[in-house]
Amino acid sequence: MKKIFAIAVLLFVCCGITYPQGCIPVRTINAFGQYNFSNNAYTDLPWQLNITNRYFKSSRDFREKTDQKTPEQNKNLNETYTLDVSINKILKRGWSLNIGIPVNANARTTSFEHGGMNTLRRSTRSFGAGDLRFTVYKWVLQPAKKQKWNMQAGLGIKFATGDYKYQDNFYRDDTTKILSAVNPGIQLGDGGTGIITEMNTFYILNKTFSFYGNFYYLITPREQNGTGYSFGRTPTALQIRTGASVNSVPDVFSIRAGVFINAGNFSFSAGIRDEGTPVHDLVGGSEGLRRAGYNFSVEPGILYNTKTVTLFAYAPVVIGRRIKQNIPDKKTSDITGVKTVGPGASPDYILIAGVSCRF
Repeated sequence: MKKIFAIAVLLFVCCGITYPQGCIPVRTINAFGQYNFSNNAYTDLPWQLNITNRYFKSSRDFREKTDQKTPEQNKNLNETYTLDVSINKILKRGWSLNIGIPVNANARTTSFEHGGMNTLRRSTRSFGAGDLRFTVYKWVLQPAKKQKWNMQAGLGIKFATGDYKYQDNFYRDDTTKILSAVNPGIQLGDGGTGIITEMNTFYILNKTFSFYGNFYYLITPREQNGTGYSFGRTPTALQIRTGASVNSVPDVFSIRAGVFINAGNFSFSAGIRDEGTPVHDLVGGSEGLRRAGYNFSVEPGILYNTKTVTLFAYAPVVIGRRIKQNIPDKKTSDITGVKTVGPGASPDYILIAGVSCRF
C-alpha cells in the first residue's frame, strides 16, 4: 500500500500539474543541492551548504510558439548568471530550515531599447544580490536509513531584498544617453514579498534506479512594483491605458521529475523540466507588464556523491516553449481589434552546476 501511495505521489508531481503559462527568466527558485535525493532523505549531519551556478542565454524571440527569426541587427540578447548560496539546518523529526540568497550578474544587448530598430546594438547590465529566501521543510515520514520513499513539503517567504529598480544608461545616439531602469528580465529582484510553496519526493526502486520529483510555486500578492517599462522614453498613451508602462510582480513556478541511474559514487539523471510565469497570479492582481510563457525541457544531469559532498551538473535542453498574451496584450487586442502578443525570449539550453556539502 505504501509503495502504491509513493508512486501515486510521484506521478502527481510528474504529470498532475497543468501548464500555468510560464515566463522565461525564473530567478527565485531555490538552489539545486537540496533536490538531489539520489539516495534518500537520511543524514546524521546537522548542516548542509548548497552552492549553485545557473547560466542562461537567449537570443531568439517568440510570439506564442512561433520563432520570429529576428534579423541579427535587431536581436535581443539576454545573458544571466546566478550564484545561489543557501544553507540548511537539519532538525529532529524530519524538520529543516533553509536560508538562501542569489547573487546576479546580468546583461542585455539590444537596439530597440536604445536608438531603435536597425540602429547600433548596445548593452545594459545589472549586478548585485537578489531576493532573500527563508523556507521551513518537513518530511512526511521520519527520515531513516534504507528508506524506499519519502515526500517533503516546504513553506517559506521570499523577501524583496533585490534591487527591482536597477538603472543603467540607454543610448539614443553616440552622444546622448539616459539613465533608466533596465529591462525586467535582468532586474535583480521583482519588488514583491512572496510565499514559497514546495514539494519534493523520491522513490528508490533498487540499487540502480530511483525516481525524483520537485514542485516549486512562488505566490506574489503584490500586483505592480512601480518600476517603469520605458527605458527613458515617455510612455505612449496606449501603454498607459493598457498598463504596459509599469512592471508586474508575477508568480513563478518550476516542475521537475525524472529518474536517477546510480553507479557507485556516480548518479546519472534523465528528467523533464517545466518553468515559467503564469498570466494570472493565484493571489492578488495581475496587471502590469510581464512576459508570460513557459520553457519545457529535457534535463540530463550527472552527480558525484560522497558521504559529505555532492557535485552536480544539469543541462536542460528546451524542446518546447510558448509566450502567452499578458493582460496589456489582451487590452491592446480589445482596443485595436488585432490580436497582440508581445515577443519574449527563450533559450536553447540552460546550464546549472554546483556543490552540496553536509557537515
